[in-house]
Amino acid sequence: MLSDAALVLAGHGSTPNADSAAPTFQHADELRRRGIFAQVVETFWKQEPYWAGALRGVFAPRVFIVPLFISEGYFTEEVLPREMGFGAAESSGVSRTRRAGSQTIHYCGPVGTHESMTGVILARAREVVDAHPFPRRPTDRDTALFIAGHGTGNNENSRKAIERQVELIRARGQFAEVHVVFMEEEPRIGDCWRLSQAKHLVMVPFFISDGLHSYEDIPVMLGEPERVVKERFKAGQPTWRNPTGRDGKLLWYGASVGTEPLIADVIVERVREAAAS
Repeated sequence: MLSDAALVLAGHGSTPNADSAAPTFQHADELRRRGIFAQVVETFWKQEPYWAGALRGVFAPRVFIVPLFISEGYFTEEVLPREMGFGAAESSGVSRTRRAGSQTIHYCGPVGTHESMTGVILARAREVVDAHPFPRRPTDRDTALFIAGHGTGNNENSRKAIERQVELIRARGQFAEVHVVFMEEEPRIGDCWRLSQAKHLVMVPFFISDGLHSYEDIPVMLGEPERVVKERFKAGQPTWRNPTGRDGKLLWYGASVGTEPLIADVIVERVREAAAS
């Protein structure tokens, strides 16, 4: 039971991009609706309410801080724990606990590294193909699944979270192929056309929020003219037409995993793990 507990959902946030905070508010609202916790609080690094003051209005005896991030890295391993009053962890990815007066405060792992994210990715892939079954819906066995990440040479954990999901999904044998592609590392997002032998491709961005990367950068990397993408974006139209054909193949491009409703369940799993430990 978590009726005596508070959930602090920590997102990155962004003042210029309102979409950055949208998943945090979305999942916080859903978890309030479910009535699982005594209190649900949203907090951000780049916009109000900020991480540094997030615990001041939390009075439940148990507090669970869940990072709404894709991977373990600088923010989840250093910045957020520091802002929440935790010291450095001996190893990455472990939950931490501290006492503050009558409260026990738990710091949970990020949602993106939880193994149940597999179901989130598959749901997102299924949704976009179901919504656009043109000329007819292909079977998964005739489809290659691509998980698209940002990639960075600065943090190897950014890549590990996606590669782990690729392993898990491949083991299911559901799709003809499963690949990982990146914006800033090899293999690149634009390589998907040549990497796959399948004629049907579905790509799911492994990001928490939709923004310029998912709306503009990735469609351009996939081959859409930048001018056309910007015109569609300004007009409020989808920047990628599902499915789009190229080189004899059709590609469906979905929304970011962080906006999938199943993320709320992943958050609860992170809390239950920390409570059990």
